[in-house]
Amino acid sequence: MPKTKFQEFIYGVIMTFFMVIAMELYNAGLRAREFTYSAFPTALWEMRIMFPVCFVMGFFFIDRLVPKIAFKIAVPGKDHPVLVTTVRACITVCCMCPIMSFWATLIFKHPGINFIPVWLQTFVCNFPMALCWQLFFCGPFVRFIFRHLFPSAKA
Repeated sequence: MPKTKFQEFIYGVIMTFFMVIAMELYNAGLRAREFTYSAFPTALWEMRIMFPVCFVMGFFFIDRLVPKIAFKIAVPGKDHPVLVTTVRACITVCCMCPIMSFWATLIFKHPGINFIPVWLQTFVCNFPMALCWQLFFCGPFVRFIFRHLFPSAKA
């Protein structure tokens, strides 16, 4: 959808914001064993660290890799646009979730010698939420916002 580097940057900022806030709220709820309004200050506090990490990882690394993988599975112009978008979103989550779980484990969980098991548990707990959030809520919502900010970017 983004057609210029500036549009890619804006799209990345919006997508990162909504993915990170949702995942931080989700993780705050997991740690507290319930989701209440008390999760918001924790999520916002952690977001100040995770937002830049997520944006850098996504914008500078993963966004270069994902199309190479996704477009081997679903080809733009050949396959239905919904399939192309869905495959790209799934591949993005498959790449970003283990990376962001790594950083969350490293920064917030202090696992010591149990780093790998704690990271894997974090990844396994976060993956279903990240995938569903991206496919059904965040992705469509961010594309809606983006189309209204940049009407000329409609594909």
